Amino acid sequence: MTTTQPRREAAADLQAADPEDIAAWIADTVYAGYVEYIAAFQNLTRRAAANFTTRSWTSQDADAIKRLLVHAEIVQRTVAEVHPHLRTTPDRRGTWRTARTAYKRRITQRTDLELAETFFNSVTRRIFTTIGVDNDVELRWFGASTLPRGLGRSEMFGTWTRTGGSAAMAQSILESYDFGVPWVDLVGDARRAGARIDAFLLDSWATLDLDGIDMLATVFYRNKGAYLVGRLRHLNRVTPIVFPIIHGDGGIQIDTVLLTESQASRLFSFTRSYFFVETPKPAELVGFCKSMLPMKSISELYTSVGFHQHGKTTLYRSLYRHMQNSHDKIMRARGTPGMVMSVFTLVSFNVVFKIIKDRFDPPKNTTRQAVRDRYRLVAQHDRVGRMVDAHEFENLSFDRDRFDPDLLDELLTEASLTVRVEGDQVVISHVYTERQVYPLNLYLREMSADRAEAAALDWGWAIKDLAAANIWPGDLFTKNFGVTRHGSVVFYDYDEITLLDACRFRRIPQSDDHEHEMRSTPWFAVEPGDIFPEQFPTFMSFPTDVPREIWERFQAVHGDLFTPDFWIDVQGRLAEDDIPEFYPYPDRLRFRRGGPTSPKVGSAR
Repeated sequence: MTTTQPRREAAADLQAADPEDIAAWIADTVYAGYVEYIAAFQNLTRRAAANFTTRSWTSQDADAIKRLLVHAEIVQRTVAEVHPHLRTTPDRRGTWRTARTAYKRRITQRTDLELAETFFNSVTRRIFTTIGVDNDVELRWFGASTLPRGLGRSEMFGTWTRTGGSAAMAQSILESYDFGVPWVDLVGDARRAGARIDAFLLDSWATLDLDGIDMLATVFYRNKGAYLVGRLRHLNRVTPIVFPIIHGDGGIQIDTVLLTESQASRLFSFTRSYFFVETPKPAELVGFCKSMLPMKSISELYTSVGFHQHGKTTLYRSLYRHMQNSHDKIMRARGTPGMVMSVFTLVSFNVVFKIIKDRFDPPKNTTRQAVRDRYRLVAQHDRVGRMVDAHEFENLSFDRDRFDPDLLDELLTEASLTVRVEGDQVVISHVYTERQVYPLNLYLREMSADRAEAAALDWGWAIKDLAAANIWPGDLFTKNFGVTRHGSVVFYDYDEITLLDACRFRRIPQSDDHEHEMRSTPWFAVEPGDIFPEQFPTFMSFPTDVPREIWERFQAVHGDLFTPDFWIDVQGRLAEDDIPEFYPYPDRLRFRRGGPTSPKVGSAR
């Protein structure tokens, strides 16, 4: 790109340069790398609007993958440029500290300061192979930081007040956005939206009084949807308001209106892919979202709008602060121990840590690299609200006395390639973190019958949604699924995940020989990749302490999962590029327009 060539020309003059000159060049080079990254990120983000307008859904998916990779690609390129010249200096760390000071001056006036800091630290950690935190060379800050909440006037959002009824206000809001395509029924959509707003106000706030609606000027795009995001205010009360927009054959229309924190929270869920949302001020955007979604962590919000690397940085900073202000032990996570991963948690932090074991006992037939490849697949795939996002960390360090002794012994035995003790520190060279969810097998046992049945049925929908998204979980055991705080069932064990279109679903051949039926091994030929859905009930059935009626209800609703025809039919639709619609709200919230609504997956039924 245009930013790299001048740096290479300047680098040729550094062979005998003064260390301070080298430090200045390093600062300029890292800064140029950051500028290159943010430009590439924003360029891909900007294309989402055109993809929505032209209904170029495959291009949208391809851009999502490209954008995920751009940070790492430019960081690695920057490291390759600066590292050789840093090695020529007599005091590498001293030169880097000087470069850090110069870099700080370069980014002081930027409106994306926090992202620039993360980029510098990403380069630093790769050059110095940092373990834990290296205050000597990193841009390190674990205290409070400014996060604009956007509660006053701002160029980032506009404010509407009601003068002619809620329908007129909704129409004015919708008309302020230009999607470049016509509305199917703007007046009708505004009327439906206004009625939904009035119903919410009367039911939740016992009044139709309203101080105003603040709407972000930028549009949030993801998959086949566009979302207008704002907040509704009255006195000291704030609630989200989101208008999901869909683009069908006849134009665009509102699919629903989301008006509660719970509904909007699902929109920004850790089980969904990242938004395309163009903004020059990420902190202000996140601050606005935080003002209406106080239960969402800053890390989740940054990640949800595409800045996953800074979301990871923010998560680590939160963990570090939490460790300094808590005393509970790091323990084994609840649930059935896995054969591939060692899983532990700091219960008070609501995150689980997953480490790949050194070796896997039969019947597991995989490798450590294959497991990492599958986690990478999930990171780049549309998670459709059914797969938990994972952050990948290297070289984390924890105080040894925070570990439960039995857990630490287990890690040193079963994951010695990854976990070691250095003095009073436990060093973990590679680990994934995921949001903690309630293991489904425990949920079915420990919750009321009504909640258990709802989760059981949603488990079936989760499997079907994953199939529609071209995902075969590999293991369909309930222990590999969990329940979020919103009651949605999600998948989190990825060591056997693969694409559904790579599988071969077969019927069990019939035999007239009774001895064939009694054999413990198949009497017919089985090839790698063969799957026999008729066998699913034997390992999908619920434990004996779960009411039998729940399993019977599951079979009545989802019995088609036990037939090859269901899976073959899904594969056929995938082969035709029939991309389904995955929207993050229950089907019951969708507007009914008198005609048939489009088939929809990816939400509570």
